[in-house]
Amino acid sequence: MTPLELFFDLVFVYALTQVTALMADDLTGRGMLRGLLLLALLWWCWCCYAWLGNTARADEGVVRVALFAVMAAMFVVAVTIPEAFDDLPGGLSGPVVFAACYLVVRVLHLVIYWHAARGDEGLRRQLLRAALPMLGGAVLLFSAALLPQQLSDDPARISGIRTALWVLALAVDYGGIMLIGADGWRIFSAAHWTERHGLIVIVALGESLIAIGVGVTHLPISWPIIVASALALTVTAALWWAYFDVVAIAAEQVLHRAEGAARAALARDSYTYLHLPMVLGIILLALGFKKVLSYVGDGAEHDLTDPLHGLGLYALYGGVALYLLAHLGFRLRSMGSVNWPRAAAVLLLVGLVPLADRLPALAALAMLAAVCVGMVVAETLLFGEARRALREAALTSHGAGAEPGH
Repeated sequence: MTPLELFFDLVFVYALTQVTALMADDLTGRGMLRGLLLLALLWWCWCCYAWLGNTARADEGVVRVALFAVMAAMFVVAVTIPEAFDDLPGGLSGPVVFAACYLVVRVLHLVIYWHAARGDEGLRRQLLRAALPMLGGAVLLFSAALLPQQLSDDPARISGIRTALWVLALAVDYGGIMLIGADGWRIFSAAHWTERHGLIVIVALGESLIAIGVGVTHLPISWPIIVASALALTVTAALWWAYFDVVAIAAEQVLHRAEGAARAALARDSYTYLHLPMVLGIILLALGFKKVLSYVGDGAEHDLTDPLHGLGLYALYGGVALYLLAHLGFRLRSMGSVNWPRAAAVLLLVGLVPLADRLPALAALAMLAAVCVGMVVAETLLFGEARRALREAALTSHGAGAEPGH
């Protein structure tokens, strides 16, 4: 992985922070849906450049200069996230600026990729096919952006139409890429590909840690805040362990053994598509952390005995459940097997929500941490021998240079 790719990811970090803040400020069904739609769109932008980075060196020649232009456009996209759906008074139209910069990011991706694919007619044909769903999605986003703010006396109706157009735009883009198939895409380095996606999981987990701090920025430190922070960090560490201890290593080995279109299809399904719900789950968890910390630290509006009701609780437990469900799909697609401790943890989390709804917010967080740690301990005990063998084989393989770096 190149330093420029790491630099590129910093813009994505800021965008994740913006999405979490947007959902926290509008903790309603509509706000949650809009936040998830924004995250899906941002994820698609990031994935486009992950594919490109596996084909061309990101820090060499014209690609380097072009990526700086992409970063500028992406940063404007991130800045306009609060206005992506509803324009604020004064200045330029937020939705239009958002849609325009998004289109710049996507068009530049195709142009740079076309340049990198010179001499590879199969990849160039695939890029031409990929341009169709991209343009279709962009047209729908511009249609949503250009809806008059006062089309009728019912602002909720306009809001609903705009959100529906976003859903359709993402369906066209995501569905179109799946329909054109994997034949023509290239994954030249499995190690670079998996490292790239592992880093973005760490970025998302980092956002959950940021949310812990943001939730208590203006509150005096106290023992409840310290305990809640430790519990939240425990949950985050368990999710890190769930990804990096075994699954990431095994999945990289499977991808390394695959070839041609089968490798590209596996990369598309297991990483481009199935890592999205992982990231969505982590961002929902970050939102839940933020709410718990505000509950336990704010003695003026909440007591320590107050339960975390509604969407804050669902984000807390549902975020972890979604993350683990994505892991189940990831393992099933990559290795053709099911991790039963994680399946059991998902069912347990769903079953515990009614109880958590009646417990103090801090106790609900402690129960979530207990489930996550229990899952990790169970996996370590049940699969200890296989785990050690896999990790030792991976260390030997990396030491011997099993696959050239990107």
